[in-house]
Amino acid sequence: MKSLLTASVLAVALAACSSEPAKAPEQPGDAATSSAVPDETVSETPAATSPAPASEPADPKVLSLEGLGDLKIGQAVPAGSHWAERGAQESNACRTVTSPDYPGVYAIVEKGKVQRITLGKRSEVTLVEGIGVGSSEADVKKWFAGFREEPHKYEAAPAKYLTAPNAGSGDPALRFEIGQDGKVGLVHIGMMPVLGYVEGCS
Repeated sequence: MKSLLTASVLAVALAACSSEPAKAPEQPGDAATSSAVPDETVSETPAATSPAPASEPADPKVLSLEGLGDLKIGQAVPAGSHWAERGAQESNACRTVTSPDYPGVYAIVEKGKVQRITLGKRSEVTLVEGIGVGSSEADVKKWFAGFREEPHKYEAAPAKYLTAPNAGSGDPALRFEIGQDGKVGLVHIGMMPVLGYVEGCS
């Protein structure tokens, strides 16, 4: 009887010892488990950060229908930006702003919101298509076929305005001023009627 009890105790002890290695890998603090966690974290990090390039700011030297850099059509001039009123203003209702970061560019602000951005003679900013001040009328028409032609108010033909057919639809639109030399003199992005102003705020 005594030997049977001793054998039972030994069997239980052996079973307990032999079961520990089988359970050990499943323990949360096990080295295999903890080493797998950093590996998973590392493998997930690129996936989590990969969308970041999509949220990068737009190219500051490219004018789009949305705006130029942090200056957006239909929004207020960004606080703390270099865009500011400089020089005499035509009226309190319509103001123009410029930035030393964008020589040759000005924006028209009405009712506290940017309504138009204009690229002028000294501007190196272009559209994403590469069209800018100095581009040929032929290049404009290659990229923007179907634009409405109108005679220029202050220059004789062949000078003209080329305006997007959707101008006046309530969305930002594009307008080019072509000079007598057949080249782009000004590029405008904005909302009607401000898009069609021919003298700053008028």
